[in-house]
Amino acid sequence: MSLKAIIKLTQNSGFDLEVDISIPSHGYTAIYGPSGSGKTTLLRCIAGLDSSEAGSVIQFKQQHWQRGENITPCHKRGIGFVFQDARLMPHLNVTGNLKYALKRRHSNTGPDWEHVCQWLDLFPLLNKASSELSAGQQQRVAIGRALLGSPQLLIMDEPLASLDQASKGQVLNYLETLHTHLDIPVLYVSHDLSEVTQLADQLVVLDQGKVSAQGTTLDLCSQLQLGLAHEEQAAAIMAGTVISHDNNYQLSEINIGGQSLTLSRVDMAPGDNIRVRIPARDVSIALQQPENSSILNIIPCRIDSIEPSADSRVLVRLQTGTQFFLSRLTRKSIDRLQLSINDNVYAQIKSVALLTDRPTEHHD
Repeated sequence: MSLKAIIKLTQNSGFDLEVDISIPSHGYTAIYGPSGSGKTTLLRCIAGLDSSEAGSVIQFKQQHWQRGENITPCHKRGIGFVFQDARLMPHLNVTGNLKYALKRRHSNTGPDWEHVCQWLDLFPLLNKASSELSAGQQQRVAIGRALLGSPQLLIMDEPLASLDQASKGQVLNYLETLHTHLDIPVLYVSHDLSEVTQLADQLVVLDQGKVSAQGTTLDLCSQLQLGLAHEEQAAAIMAGTVISHDNNYQLSEINIGGQSLTLSRVDMAPGDNIRVRIPARDVSIALQQPENSSILNIIPCRIDSIEPSADSRVLVRLQTGTQFFLSRLTRKSIDRLQLSINDNVYAQIKSVALLTDRPTEHHD
């Protein structure tokens, strides 16, 4: 672990922050929760922008940023920031904004000019004024500026919140690309579950200033007792390996839990590890294997648990191999099929979305 934070903070508004978290040495860790749960306050304490109470401890690798009365100032922590708004300097063009950070690098070990501009596709923008850029382009420049400062920790606070849907998707793709290149931890704050499941390796869930769960995104997204599973965008993350490609139909076959799934063709070699996202709303259940169906992904699985509910919709947790995914059904369907825990059923999966082509731990 690279970052350990035990933070207590009581604000005049009556909001209390009390967390104990550990962050891995690389990859994306999402800080997730509803508005007012303490996400931004936590980041500001880690960055040194806000002071937490005596007894709080913040340690990054071998450095104590806060311990007792000893507090390292924000500008000496070597942190890169990306905020909701790009905060580019309007009197400088893109090159000027990037060189501003380059001249003030925390160390000489970070990514260089060529790499950052290539990863974020900044070369066509270098001579443009900040005012000429779209919101998405401005945010890419802001990310590049943060990286050229050679941070040992990168913090992103709702970086896509002010973007339209098209720009958000484009910037998400660039953030995915960065994952394969960066060897530093990234703290990513969002209240958008689809962002979190697409980017995050690790997840810290906050609720009213306290940690309600922390662990891998793979494990937490399918747990019925957490609020993640109950959101409209609820989806399970599953890990598998590429089996083969069908060039005729532009499809790829992957193995998850010993079962075969088909998705749009991915540019990966057989044997490569892969992560996919399966929305709960896109999974239905049949007692017998359907025939002559347009749905390609129909896999045998076991009902692990059924959420007790008096509402019209019910969540069902399904297991294949050692992995789990979710199905959101009507309570009427549960009763009509007389579904019970440990029943062997067939899951019909309408959509399987590729999350990333980066290497991931194999869970089969």
